[in-house]
Amino acid sequence: DDFNTEAMLLMLDYGIFFEFVPLEEMTKDNPQAIPLEGVVTGVNYALLITTNGGLWRYSIGDTIKFTSTDPYRIIVSGRTKQFINAFGEELMVENAEFGIREANISSGAVINDYTVAPVFFSANGYGAHEWFIEFEKEPEDIAAYIIDLDNALKQSNSDYEAKRKFDIAMSLPVVHVLPSGTFYKWMRSRSKLGGQNKVPRLSSERLFAESLLEMLNANQPD
Repeated sequence: DDFNTEAMLLMLDYGIFFEFVPLEEMTKDNPQAIPLEGVVTGVNYALLITTNGGLWRYSIGDTIKFTSTDPYRIIVSGRTKQFINAFGEELMVENAEFGIREANISSGAVINDYTVAPVFFSANGYGAHEWFIEFEKEPEDIAAYIIDLDNALKQSNSDYEAKRKFDIAMSLPVVHVLPSGTFYKWMRSRSKLGGQNKVPRLSSERLFAESLLEMLNANQPD
């Protein structure tokens, strides 16, 4: 209703009852939903809808954030299955996209695709995020690219910034530069080619990461 903002007005008079599940509740056995009057701005919520047409607490699969509560305005921040909260950082797709964009601008790099997974705590090191990036144009200095990416993620996500402070909970991102065509081959190996299938951006599990690492290791020369 307002072309001066990317936020959308939440329509409340169309026979839809809205509920909102905070992101940190999503991994719990009995997540608690919040009614509209309990929402606050800047928090990522999974959106549930109940309609007079028969839907009952249906999860649309998107996460949203309120930019305003008077009136209620929202932006779509990601997908309910595509976020990383392994260390309390609540990294969303919008944060990852911002980080990639800023790092690309700083370095002149161009990417084709990427995916991210957590590296969990171990006896030998801190937790971190592991990035798999296929570049169309690689940055000249990958170490500088990683620092730019990390700083942009801190800028866009205060929870990530807190976990990265003094490297207490998380260390710098780990970045794998993938050969051209890797994601195409990977998607084909999973029978996921076609317009309805997209490379998963974020995952709190390591299933995709381990599959990519296995493919990369299999293609290494003897």
